[in-house]
Amino acid sequence: MLTCFAPDLRPDQPTYLLSEEESKHAVRVLRLALGAPVLLVDGHGTLATTVVEDANPKRCTLRLTGHELRPPRPTYTHVAVAPTKNLDRMEWLVEKAVEVGIERLSFLRCARSERRDLKLERLEKIAVSALKQSGQAYLPQLDELIDFDKFIAEIDPATTFIAHLEAGERTALAQVIGAAPRCCVLIGPEGDFSPAEIELALSRGVRPVTLGSARLRTETAALAAVFTAQVVREL
Repeated sequence: MLTCFAPDLRPDQPTYLLSEEESKHAVRVLRLALGAPVLLVDGHGTLATTVVEDANPKRCTLRLTGHELRPPRPTYTHVAVAPTKNLDRMEWLVEKAVEVGIERLSFLRCARSERRDLKLERLEKIAVSALKQSGQAYLPQLDELIDFDKFIAEIDPATTFIAHLEAGERTALAQVIGAAPRCCVLIGPEGDFSPAEIELALSRGVRPVTLGSARLRTETAALAAVFTAQVVREL
């Protein structure tokens, strides 16, 4: 069944009009005809079953036949990562993180960051596509790029972990994440967080963690954090 994103969906409305882009995909590309089933998701937990009432390639109208509200996950996973110079890697991260399951993804501007600006429009479209493909009901929050020190000042240190490569005692994320139903994991840029950034985080009470013995790329480390959080909590 085709899944379409409907951010303004209201379960009590009798019909729903797809956007021109979604209409074109449904009617011209997939050739959906009158009576074809379509699933709508609003990104806030509501899913609605519908059938095509008017197969117009520019204004496809759907008739609602039922709906359900899925409860949010009992856990909350937040990853804050310094985006790579190659934006393709961040696009890959957003796609895979949404598929695995994440509630919030923030982007950090660090001392060693190669990318100093970031436009979210493309990443938001990728997140929506991944939401539809994976059958998720909640669209994660994507945050604008923010300076590391400003971000650190705003977070709750009791539920935040920093994955860095500097010498010192660090605990495996898998060992501590299960006891933290809400968590935020900080992932640095290529070249890691600077010593000053690590010290700032630790001085705020953020706990240092490791994702394993291998040296991971930034986007791989961020996805590993998401995957670890979901797997450990489901055991």
